[in-house]
Amino acid sequence: MANRKQQFHNIAKGQPGADHLTAAWEHLVGHEYGAQEFASAYIDFIKQWDWDWVKINPRAVYYAEAWGGVYDQNDYGDFVIPKTVRAVINTPQDVSTIEQLDPAHNPALEEATEAARLIREALPDRGVIQTIFSPLSVLLQLADLPLYPNDTHAHSKTTVQAAIFDQPEVAKRALGNIARTLADYARTLVTPIEQGGAGLDGIFYAVTGTVSEGYFDRDRYRAFSEPYDRIVIDAVREANPEAVVLLHTCRAASNPEWFDDLGVDVIQWDQYAAGNPKADLELRAVPVAGANSVEFEPGGSVGAVRAQIDETLALRGDAPFLLAPSCTVITPANDDALAVLAEYRAV
Repeated sequence: MANRKQQFHNIAKGQPGADHLTAAWEHLVGHEYGAQEFASAYIDFIKQWDWDWVKINPRAVYYAEAWGGVYDQNDYGDFVIPKTVRAVINTPQDVSTIEQLDPAHNPALEEATEAARLIREALPDRGVIQTIFSPLSVLLQLADLPLYPNDTHAHSKTTVQAAIFDQPEVAKRALGNIARTLADYARTLVTPIEQGGAGLDGIFYAVTGTVSEGYFDRDRYRAFSEPYDRIVIDAVREANPEAVVLLHTCRAASNPEWFDDLGVDVIQWDQYAAGNPKADLELRAVPVAGANSVEFEPGGSVGAVRAQIDETLALRGDAPFLLAPSCTVITPANDDALAVLAEYRAV
């Protein structure tokens, strides 16, 4: 098999003839706590399907835990996020308490860094990237506010209006402190292991659903997200110019074109969700595209998975791209659908 790690970088650079590589990711509920526990389970998941590239998918709340959020790791209910025991932000006044952290001396971020290093060491032949939520997404999570419009799993004691829009300067100070924390964390992730880092090939930068369906319109995106996104992305570039930055914008009406001037290498969106363009959208960045992640749920259509992947291949033609479901695959996933996806791995 060709060197999939080098091919990953070639695709991210948009090199002609780089073709595609295939991957999927899910939350390994029951194995998300403890660096060794999570890394071992995730390595097994990658090897089970022999995915061509690796998007590390740690527990979704580790950013909130970094600032003191508390969750019940034994109670995920029917979702992939553990039950909130105590949110960091419970009143608008609490936003002013969000300070910059040192990732090298923070248990949640240290654990995530160690798990990333273990996964990197175990999978030297693949491109490996770590998930980092955007500062705006993190701030919403700290307040247990929805990460997506109409999200029913958040149970905040405040509102976006009160916590952010009614006190923009307070919110921007918090966002700056979060961004600088994540920038330091990202630098460590893409620094070679022999220099004290995790040795990753890049980051998976998730703006979640903050810009989908008008949640934060373009003016509010430019005010409350873009400046802080740039802090994190620029830090990756400074730490390792060869590192790949893959940006994920989620769900319907997710505006992938907004992010093409951020200097990211790769952009992922759901081409089958309402209001989104297809995978042949002309961007400077390379797309991640494939079947809708809904089809990977139990009861999803294996036929639809194959048809949507084949359509994606036709839309891309000879242009390079990364093949993957549109978002995190639900846990437990439809293994028959994953098996179809695995048929499209590099050979």
